Amino acid sequence: MITEPFDAVDVIRTKRDRLELSAGQIDWVIDAYTRGVVAEEQMSALAMAIFLNGMHRSEIQRWTQAMIQSGERLDYTSLGIPTADKHSTGGVGDKITLPLAPLVAAFGVAVPQLSGRGLGHTGGTLDKMEAIPGWRAALSNEEVRAQLASVGAVVCAAGPGLAPADKKLYALRDVTSTVDCIPLIASSIMSKKIAEGTGALVLDVKVGSGAFMKKLDQARELARTMVDLGTDAGVTTVALVTDMATPLGLTAGNGLEVRESVEVLAGGGPADVVDLTVALATEMLAAAGRPAGADDVRAALADGRAMDKWRAMISAQGGDPDAPLPVARATEQILAPADGVLGRLDAYGVGVAAWRLGAGRARKEDPVQLAAGIELHAKPGDPVTAGQPLMTLHTDTPERFPRAYEALDGAWELAAPGTVVTRGPVVIDRII
Repeated sequence: MITEPFDAVDVIRTKRDRLELSAGQIDWVIDAYTRGVVAEEQMSALAMAIFLNGMHRSEIQRWTQAMIQSGERLDYTSLGIPTADKHSTGGVGDKITLPLAPLVAAFGVAVPQLSGRGLGHTGGTLDKMEAIPGWRAALSNEEVRAQLASVGAVVCAAGPGLAPADKKLYALRDVTSTVDCIPLIASSIMSKKIAEGTGALVLDVKVGSGAFMKKLDQARELARTMVDLGTDAGVTTVALVTDMATPLGLTAGNGLEVRESVEVLAGGGPADVVDLTVALATEMLAAAGRPAGADDVRAALADGRAMDKWRAMISAQGGDPDAPLPVARATEQILAPADGVLGRLDAYGVGVAAWRLGAGRARKEDPVQLAAGIELHAKPGDPVTAGQPLMTLHTDTPERFPRAYEALDGAWELAAPGTVVTRGPVVIDRII
């Protein structure tokens, strides 16, 4: 019988009483929870105590390291080329990973992009990629390494060996209303990103109605905390705080977003998607030690280099880059009721509507419709005429339309003709 060096009740009491957890307490509680020694109700109490009382930087750093140590830590130094990754905190229409990974790889930086699935109104990269016929998300560590060596980029699911403590704790936080907690958010994200072995990391911390962080000061605090965690772990880390008040691009939904991503890789696509892709790629290349100017990065989108990497990446994972993407069985349009200017388009409302059409899931085990989602025909500031389509709703199950319309009620506004609507920059702040 193992004699445990600490007691869960004492650890909970420490944080309940607003005291600082010791390194030993943190190491033990994460390990013991992973082993099943600390019960779910005990970790629930500790998570709530952290939610209410916060953590010091040293505590967050140790908590993150303990979660990393609960599993394996990958290492790609033997590849002989620099590695860089990007993590987004999630938004509506956020398909940036798709064009970004092959774009960065085109400059000789390997991109081990371990991604996740969507939950609620925010989309997941793996769900989008699975709209491509034949493409597979599950790769072994050996397959990831081989693809990085041959292609330079991989987008896949994280293996079960990476930070298993985080996987268990995340599920608990989801059902105990302790998700919205900066120390736990930051340690959750960074434990996986550090464990995956990348040498450089660029964080896209979104703020606005469609983001997890609604207020700019919260987003900046989360970005600062994650940058510090990465730096403390020896990973070159930078964060961009980006706007998520309005959906990114002109699509929200899995197959629809793949189509738009391919347009970006072909040298076209919406300006905001292109601008953010270029900004993040420029940061990733600089962090990896191979700086390239934004003009050079844009050129790689225009001349086909990024597209070549995309096609190689998709093919390497069993996908057919030339196969047609899924098309929804039913569509309906929302039309402009009068002449005017689109004054507002709320990201959260659009995200919930896409989710209700079948593009997202309420529980992790729910299936998604690969063709469902929303196609936008105007963004704030665009003039529209009476009867012009503002958006097209896509779904395989038409009975979903009424609930989607409910989500969009009040999510957009039409201003008088000639109204000037100022669009802010997509990148709001940079934190290093």
